[in-house]
Amino acid sequence: MAAVQKLKRCALLQTGKHTASVIFLHGSGDTGQGLRAWVRDVLTQDMAFEHIRVIYPTAPARPYTPMKGGLSHVWFDRYKISCDCPEQLESIDEMCSNLGAIVQDEVQAGVPKQRIVIGGFSMGGAMALHLACRYHQDLAGVFALSSFLNKDSFVYQAVEDAARHPLPELLQCHGTADELVSHSWGEETSSLLKKAGMATTFHSFPGLGHHLCRAELELLHSWILKKLPPENSSSAGH
Repeated sequence: MAAVQKLKRCALLQTGKHTASVIFLHGSGDTGQGLRAWVRDVLTQDMAFEHIRVIYPTAPARPYTPMKGGLSHVWFDRYKISCDCPEQLESIDEMCSNLGAIVQDEVQAGVPKQRIVIGGFSMGGAMALHLACRYHQDLAGVFALSSFLNKDSFVYQAVEDAARHPLPELLQCHGTADELVSHSWGEETSSLLKKAGMATTFHSFPGLGHHLCRAELELLHSWILKKLPPENSSSAGH
C-alpha cells in the first residue's frame, strides 16, 4: 500500500475543552472548506459544539474515471456511478489509511476512539462506511447523507464478520427527490447493512434532491450530541 498521505483539513474548533471529534467528509468534486461553507450556508451558522471539534478533510485530486480521467477531489475512483459496478478497493483502502491517520491524530490529542464520529455526504458517506466498518469498528458512530454502498460492497461482508462485536451505529438521511443517488439506493444500503447486523436508522426527507437541508443537519447535530455527550453528562454515547 502507498505511504500515508497527510490530507489537507479545515477544522472548526470547539469553544470549550476538546473531548470529542467529528470527521465530516465531502462529496465528489468538493473540498473540506467547501463542505464547511455549505453547512454554514444551510444552517446560517457553523455546526459548532462546545466540546466537539469538527474536522473537514479534503480528498486529494486524482484521475476520476467517470470524468474520463480528469482530476477531481474524490475519495476513491469508480468505474461509473452505478449500484451494480464493482468497487475499486485499492483506491478505497489507500484513502482508509490516509483518513485513519486523522483518527490517530485525534487519539494522540487525547480523544479516545469511542469519542469520535465519522460521516459524510454522498461519496463521503460511502468512504466513512468503509473506514468505520472495515478498519475502525470502535468509533462512536457513523453517518451517511444522500449516500450509498455498491451492490456487493466489501462493507457488507465486514459487518457480517463483525456481527458478534459492537459496531458503530449508523445514521442515514436521504432525500426522496435525489436524482444522482436515488432514494431507493440509499434505502437498500440501509436495509442490507441492517440485515448484515449493523444498527441503522434511516430518515427520508420528502422533496429533497442531492443536497443538504436545514432539518437534516439539525437532526445530525442532535444525533452527534447523543453519541458524544459532554463528559459531565449522565447520558452515554453508545
